[in-house]
Amino acid sequence: MKKISFVAVLVTSTLISACGSLPQRGGDDASAQDVIPLSNDSAVVRPVTIDGVQDFENIDPNSIAGKAPADRVIYFDYDQAELRAEFLDIVAQHGRFLAQNPAGRVRLEGHTDERGTREYNIALGEARAKTIARMLQLQGVNAVQTRTVSYGEELPVDDAHNNDAWAKNRRVNIIYETAVQN
Repeated sequence: MKKISFVAVLVTSTLISACGSLPQRGGDDASAQDVIPLSNDSAVVRPVTIDGVQDFENIDPNSIAGKAPADRVIYFDYDQAELRAEFLDIVAQHGRFLAQNPAGRVRLEGHTDERGTREYNIALGEARAKTIARMLQLQGVNAVQTRTVSYGEELPVDDAHNNDAWAKNRRVNIIYETAVQN
């Protein structure tokens, strides 16, 4: 009996230590690995840069990120994941661009303001990102060109605790990802 308990403890502790912790997002960690899905069945891990910028270099104007529409932030109303009418044209521009450039990949980062529980805000940020993904797909963008992530309230652009700051933080960032040549 003791041998079985020892084995169970050993296996459990090995699994826990193998999990490790997730890296904290912040700073300019251009060497982070991201998964770029190629199909529904497989994925390839490749280093990426955000909008083609690595080590504070300028965006290559000839890259997909450099040619993409410049407006890349979509704002949302309080407690809503519906696209506001004023942002329809911006999302449509990105949709047309990505449909014409099937090699283009975007990460849709959903954000919320600080109000609400952490779990609720993660879900709301994800819903906002998925709204943009669906709108892009309606423009002819392939689902493998988009991926969504929610940061909830964790990465505010304005740390103040007022309506103006909260309005800036309720957003989806459209981030063009570019594979780094090794």
